[in-house]
Amino acid sequence: MAAPCYLGWDFSTQQLKVIAIDEQLRVIYEDNVHFDKDLPEFKTQGGVYIHSDRLTVTSPVLMWVKALDMILEKMKSSGFNFSHVRALSGAGQQHGSVYWKKGSIQILKNASSELPLHQSLKDCFSFRNSPIWMDSSTTSQCSALEKAVGGAQHLASITGSRAYERFTGNQIAKIYSQNPEVYMQTERISLVSSFAASLFLGSYAPIDYSDGSGMNLLQIWEKVWSVSCLDACAPGLEEKLGCPVPSHSVLGPISPYYSQRYGFSPDCKIVAFTGDNPASLAGMRLQEGDIAISLGTSDTLFLWIQEPTPALEGHILCNPVDSRTYMALLCFKNGSLMRERIRDDCASGSWDEFSEALSSTAAGNNGNLGFYFDVMEITPEAVGIHRFDRDNQKVSDFPKEVEIRALIEGQFMAKRIHAEKLGYKVSK
Repeated sequence: MAAPCYLGWDFSTQQLKVIAIDEQLRVIYEDNVHFDKDLPEFKTQGGVYIHSDRLTVTSPVLMWVKALDMILEKMKSSGFNFSHVRALSGAGQQHGSVYWKKGSIQILKNASSELPLHQSLKDCFSFRNSPIWMDSSTTSQCSALEKAVGGAQHLASITGSRAYERFTGNQIAKIYSQNPEVYMQTERISLVSSFAASLFLGSYAPIDYSDGSGMNLLQIWEKVWSVSCLDACAPGLEEKLGCPVPSHSVLGPISPYYSQRYGFSPDCKIVAFTGDNPASLAGMRLQEGDIAISLGTSDTLFLWIQEPTPALEGHILCNPVDSRTYMALLCFKNGSLMRERIRDDCASGSWDEFSEALSSTAAGNNGNLGFYFDVMEITPEAVGIHRFDRDNQKVSDFPKEVEIRALIEGQFMAKRIHAEKLGYKVSK
């Protein structure tokens, strides 16, 4: 009997990726479809449309479906044996939403294996372009939601986060206020993750707890939709969302479409998809007390947490691995771009010189401390360069090597302080 394998999918902003692993977790196949390059007919830039107001950002739903068709055909052409796949799961960019038109579930269930899936589903979406995480056009909806539930802190205490423009509840509220007739014609609202799972399941996949807790709609303690939040966003919303499920739920067998078209075993299981950040926590196998930091354009910190304390800064999400616990997520906008700017100013643009300067100074920087925000920071909401000497006096500049250590120590000190505010306890 052939060795079984498992597929993981990532519906991210700029590309669709797939990876196959065997039972020893060895990678046996991987591939991707880059939206801009491989699907130029959609005319996206970075996988998205940035609208004229510069606040509204969307992606075409059919582009994601066509990318799935394309990558499966590539796998088939390469000789990949789909019959060995025992189960599949995946991740999607968080907060994005997909709107299924009434009657679409029948088309999804009965898609003809003679056609690529995107042809069968071309008329299934109330909104052809999905609002995604980059959208920041819902400021008024955020204010209304916070007001409706008694303030930003109370909303955070219910849902794990204060209202954010990119969060799905506020995006739904905007769509309802601007297009109520089209909203009423919507049968189901999926996140990108549950939408992707639906394509494989041949039915509407439920939203999982982890990704669902990035919507400003889920009560993270009880893991049910908050009636007050739903009512503040749009009428009849609970029915359109369906019941949330644990992130590791087995949703059912793969749709017959994939068995007939690609040769998947009818016994192949679909495990709930989740958001990309919860998937990172699961993929890195974090455990209680662990903390992970991604040093990117923006720095992201996430951690496993037992007893969270939701705050106005950062996010508390349901843990994808253990539904009884939580994960905290913090985003810092002044990440690598800030480090690169100080590298250019103080180390001639050389990381080697930057590292030497850092090594030449003592931990603690002799009491010199700095906070560096070239652009308005998310956590905390601050901007500007703020330097303090050992006597806690504000100063206008530091020697180059002191500046470099002040930057690094200040960035990591901020991460620890804000993590502790959310309930993280440093292990002894």
